[in-house]
Amino acid sequence: MSVIPTSLTTLLHPPALAYVATIGPKGEPQVSPVLFAWDGEHLRFSMNRLRQKRRNLERDPRIALSVTDPNDPFRTLEIRGIVIRIENDEHYEFINRISEMYFGHDASADLLPGEERVTVVVEPHKAFGFTPAAPAT
Repeated sequence: MSVIPTSLTTLLHPPALAYVATIGPKGEPQVSPVLFAWDGEHLRFSMNRLRQKRRNLERDPRIALSVTDPNDPFRTLEIRGIVIRIENDEHYEFINRISEMYFGHDASADLLPGEERVTVVVEPHKAFGFTPAAPAT
């Protein structure tokens, strides 16, 4: 059973971005936006294999993600969890699927020649949401 509040699962689809926080080599936080996919159990995102974020997650798999409703910046979801796998995306299958979801085309034009991609699989352990109360009438 998912820890994501049912009322906030609509945030787990495009065009929302997830802001991913990892722990750097000296204990410093690192945050960056990512495109992502949610399958009802795991959240997945893609990155270039050379990124510091991958090295951070291989050293310490703890992760936090923050998602904000593109239509209401006060409606948010924070997910804390653990990276259970980092998979090679050798044939760009995942990044192309994500690009199709967000932009309506594959990622070919955005990839560097020879770029190596990986897919990060996150298992949420805790989730916290905030939805502002409706204004009083």
